[in-house]
Amino acid sequence: MTTSVPATTFADPASAQSLERAAASLAANGFDVEILDDVAAARVRVRDLVPEGASVFTGASETLRLSGIQDDINVRGRYRAVKPRVLAMDRATSADEIRRLTATPDVVVGSVAAVTETGSLVVASGSGSQLPAYAGGAAHAIWVVGAQKVVPDLDTALRRVHEYALPLESVRAQAAYGYPSAVNRLLVLNAEYQPGRGTVLLLREAIGF
Repeated sequence: MTTSVPATTFADPASAQSLERAAASLAANGFDVEILDDVAAARVRVRDLVPEGASVFTGASETLRLSGIQDDINVRGRYRAVKPRVLAMDRATSADEIRRLTATPDVVVGSVAAVTETGSLVVASGSGSQLPAYAGGAAHAIWVVGAQKVVPDLDTALRRVHEYALPLESVRAQAAYGYPSAVNRLLVLNAEYQPGRGTVLLLREAIGF
């Protein structure tokens, strides 16, 4: 199977003004928002935000992998990392426990496919495993978002999902699992009603899909 990857502006970092507009809208919608210079700053900030010993689930994310945050959480031993635990479990006999562990961690850390300047987060998923925790199951959610993911509105965000992020994720999935990805589930977070629950770390640099 050959998957074409479009060359579009969806790979380009948003302007400082666009980041500021997105941050202001997210804050107005109840999210905690910080604009950080780069992934190094994001790694430090995630460590500050996540209490030592907390149960932490990481959503599948090139942003987390490339930044080193994935290994900081799942390998270093500072937290009760959920992902290594569930990967070691038998999915046939432990499906219910896996579902509960991934849906209700103390903290979920991940990324999104797009952030709109109107203050929405858009998450696309093949399996949906990270969506319960993102939507409200986790006590605290942290999303690390590269500057290229900021778009004007929801229509553009959905275009970004299908025209840009999906082809790239399909290439990754084909190599990793032997089959392409699909947008089987789509989550749009328009607001966070619980103060302090959702934190968005917007980076001034591009990273991830």
